[in-house]
Amino acid sequence: MQRFTDKVVLVTGAGSGIGRACALRLAAEGGKLYCTDIQQNDLASLVQEISAAGGTAVAECFDVSALGAAETTVAACVAHYGKLDVVVNMAGILRFSNCHETSFDMWSQVIAVNLTGTFMLCKAALPELLKTQGNIVNAASTASLQGLPWGAAYGASKGGVLALTRSIAVEYAKRGVRANCVCPGDINTNMVQGLSFPEDADFDLLSRITSLSGAKGPETVAGVVAMLASEDGCHITGEHIRVDGGILA
Repeated sequence: MQRFTDKVVLVTGAGSGIGRACALRLAAEGGKLYCTDIQQNDLASLVQEISAAGGTAVAECFDVSALGAAETTVAACVAHYGKLDVVVNMAGILRFSNCHETSFDMWSQVIAVNLTGTFMLCKAALPELLKTQGNIVNAASTASLQGLPWGAAYGASKGGVLALTRSIAVEYAKRGVRANCVCPGDINTNMVQGLSFPEDADFDLLSRITSLSGAKGPETVAGVVAMLASEDGCHITGEHIRVDGGILA
């Protein structure tokens, strides 16, 4: 399939995990990728992999939580490719802590990256997406839909992303811009593998966030993102799709 031929796609968090899988999938389907992340080495290897496969991609180091960075990044993307058709917001961080032990700094960092960063890029991109009748796919989470033990900040940030996405969808539907969310759960990424838990964590609670079929790779989420961002999803907006192996079934 070549559903993204002549489409320009900006992906955040593209250096690893779900963001990287999305960039690879959309490039394989003909998209012109503008890949962003805070890790320069990861971006370089991604662009090399896309180019070796015959795709088109450029990269920029981008901290989604930095004030003013979203406007600069969107402007750079449009200056390079001439337009912007799709935004895929996959940059995110996950920190576990007992709620009563969560510091203000940890709370602020998670909200800044996951929620405020998503909002700022959507805000900066919307004027360009209005020109192309484009769309947005944001990363929410199963934590948007159920309680996440030790994840108060993460759950709050992802719940905010889901509400933000619905608001954008309603506000811009008549103007031709769509906005949707994916809600991954039990996806095997470096972010999940590197987690640390509170010393007194009750690991029986992990059954709430573990799928019966076992964790799957980030490419399973990328396939859903590709559908939502393509013409196959042309009548879908304001929706969230779980990619969780039945955790919430």
